[in-house]
Amino acid sequence: MNPVSLEKKTAERRGSEPPMPVNEFEAAIRAVGPERYHDLHPFHHLLHGGKLNKGQVQAWALNRYCYQAAVPRKDAALISRVHDRELRREWTHRILDHDGQPPNEPGGIERWLILTDGLGLDREYVVSRRGALPATVFAVESYVTFVREQPLTVAVASSLTELFAPKIHKERISGMLENYPGFIDEKVMAYFKRRLTQAPRDADFALDYVLKNAKTREEQEACVDAVRFKCNVLWVQLDALYHAYVNGNVPPGAFRPET
Repeated sequence: MNPVSLEKKTAERRGSEPPMPVNEFEAAIRAVGPERYHDLHPFHHLLHGGKLNKGQVQAWALNRYCYQAAVPRKDAALISRVHDRELRREWTHRILDHDGQPPNEPGGIERWLILTDGLGLDREYVVSRRGALPATVFAVESYVTFVREQPLTVAVASSLTELFAPKIHKERISGMLENYPGFIDEKVMAYFKRRLTQAPRDADFALDYVLKNAKTREEQEACVDAVRFKCNVLWVQLDALYHAYVNGNVPPGAFRPET
């Protein structure tokens, strides 16, 4: 008798079940945030609570740049697979939101570099990613690969952590402005203020697309799993930061703060 993998059994079970009603499907997606979003992570609480020193905040900003820089790449990977012009038009603005449209719109990546400039980090060093933690690089590249290789609706679903983003941005703006007056001001928090309006717009479109296009129970479950995967991508970055810059296990070649 040939063994049957647990993964195959799970897929078969999902395939045999009827699709979830739309409201139940949406509820399953939204339930991922309170369970897995990275606002629950200890490093998040240290950052927003003013418990980190400047060097630790620098390490966070430098590593998070890797994620910000990967976002338009993953969006370009998704667009390259899309035959629907309406979806391509809608998704293209995500790339422009991050890469900008100079001279009038600098874009999210430039706003992030204003943050790292304000923290005293050399811009060329940040952009090079030379000082990034290995786990950070692996995590963000896994996200780009996921979006490039998964079925289109599942790839779209992975962006739905944006449903949970406004709350964390509000906490970040108020907490960091209050707790780090020596090196955080209104100017360097511009990235997060812009995302307060961008993230809900993007999330509403993506959620509507996923709810309409995930037809089978198996597709629905895969979309929920995609949101979990994206939460894991965000979570593991904070795991790496905590291990390196709170516990003091900085790997060779990674950024080492002066303070």
